[in-house]
Amino acid sequence: MKGIIGKKIGMTSIFAADGKQIACTIIEAAPNTVTQIKTQETDGYSAVQLGLGDKKEKHSTKSELNHYAKAQTAAKKFVKEFRNYSIEKNLGETVTLDIFAEGDNIEVVGTTKGKGFQGVVKRHGFSGVGEASHGQHDRQRAPGSIGGSSYPSRVFKGMRMAGRMGGDRVKMKGLKVVKIFPEKNYILISGSVPGNNGSIVLIQK
Repeated sequence: MKGIIGKKIGMTSIFAADGKQIACTIIEAAPNTVTQIKTQETDGYSAVQLGLGDKKEKHSTKSELNHYAKAQTAAKKFVKEFRNYSIEKNLGETVTLDIFAEGDNIEVVGTTKGKGFQGVVKRHGFSGVGEASHGQHDRQRAPGSIGGSSYPSRVFKGMRMAGRMGGDRVKMKGLKVVKIFPEKNYILISGSVPGNNGSIVLIQK
């Protein structure tokens, strides 16, 4: 596996060689610093820890400062681990967008937008009870029946009902790298990228 930490900027569209317009998500992936290298012998598994964005020293604990001092870098705002990293990197080196190429199929991990408490129509795609006639009142978006009466006399676990929606950590697979702007640290991705603008995402292959 190889990957990098990025920040979702927004959306745009570009034109392909055949003139087709492609909607893209812009992700800014500034050079990540290798802050720790874990091995099977010392940690029980193989992984590379990457950091993005410097954090002020007054906002960092002494243990954090000592940890990043080993990599000769400042404390980082965002730190993520990538297991079984396929690129050989040394402590303190940087990872840039050159690990990807245009046309690559990638995965993006992020946190979806929080939508608060929602009903079954929005949350699960229910059609609602339906008709507004025959004495029905405010039933268009109602969930309908959720269980039996005398048997089983309870509601089964996992019943799709209204509740908190969004704010979930998800991985979107099958996305495609459309274009890379190395001078601006921008990568344009075709497909659904989770999260709101400004959120942190993991791009991996």
